[in-house]
Order: sequence, then structure tokens, then C-alpha cells
Amino acid sequence: MNEGIMLGPLLLFSSVMSLTPGPNVVMVTASAANFGFRPVIPHMLGITLGFGLLVMAVGLGLAGLFQAEPRLHLALKYLGGAYLLYLAWRIATASGSGGGTARAKPIGFVEAALFQCVNPKGWIFAIGAISAYTTIGANAVWQTSVIAAVNAATCLISVVMWAACGTVIGRYLGNPRIRRLFNWSMAGLLVLSLVPVFW
Repeated sequence: MNEGIMLGPLLLFSSVMSLTPGPNVVMVTASAANFGFRPVIPHMLGITLGFGLLVMAVGLGLAGLFQAEPRLHLALKYLGGAYLLYLAWRIATASGSGGGTARAKPIGFVEAALFQCVNPKGWIFAIGAISAYTTIGANAVWQTSVIAAVNAATCLISVVMWAACGTVIGRYLGNPRIRRLFNWSMAGLLVLSLVPVFW
């Protein structure tokens, strides 16, 4: 792979995929709206590291394992769908930093990193990047490392931007009824993100 030629298209691809709404974007925006920017930093770092590692794993052969054993991919898809429904419920019932009945803190670093293993959009993103921007016969580890680094960087920029948007939105959610409506709307968007994966 000639990184000088491919870096521009790779950056464009990564930016579009990272900035468009998906499970990570919805969760970070909702968490920042409910808890503020600073408490969501571990969530953002977990997404970034987890996604970078996912791209590395795909580039170093995990995609081939799924081709050889499609049932494993199907199981991961359904596990990811079930976990996304669970996360949607947590978002819907979040009461924010001042609430008392629901979750008192946002998703943490480890949970966010591990979520990337079952994130349907993340898998599509990683497989698309590796398929499009690697060449047979070149140094696979180097190519995969460059692609993972670029994707992790654009992912971090994206989640920081969406968390900042969520923080601004959070300033208008002082009314508990409006906060509940926002949270249920974000949970609904998270569930809707599953539609392209299964249909």
C-alpha cells in the first residue's frame, strides 16, 4: 500500500463513517447531555481504543475467521443487537447527574472498549476500511496499523464533537419531562441503528 496515495481517501472514508450517527455517537451524545463532558471522557477513550483494536484484529485475520465460520459472525451480530437494546434501555432510564433512581454515572472506559467487539457499525466500518485500503503482497501489519491509527484518530475527533453537542443539549434538559423525552428519543435512535444490520 502506498500510504501517500491512499491516505487522503482513507481520511475521507474514516471521517464520514466516524461522524455519521451510529451506536457510539448516540451513546456519547446522550451521556454527555445527562452527565456533562468531563464524566464522559473515559467513555470516549474506551471507544477510541476499542475501535482501533477492532480494526487491527480485522486486518490481522479476524475477518477471515468469520468467512470460514459464518455462524460465529451471526452469533456476534445477535449478541451485539441484544447488548445495544440493553444500552438503549440504560439511556432511556438515565436521570442525569442530579437524578436518583437510574444510573449515577456514564458508561466507563472498559465497558466502552469492550462494546466495540459487538458494535455492528464498528464491524462494518472496520471490514470496509481493511478491504478498501489494503493491497495484497504489501506489509499487512504496517498497512493495518496505519488504517487503525487513522480510524482511531477520526473516531476520537467524532466522539469529542458529539459529546460537546450533547453537553450543549444538556443545558436545556433541566425539566425532568424534557430530559425523559430526550433520553427516550436517543434510546429509540440507538435501536433504529440496528435496522440496517438485521435487514
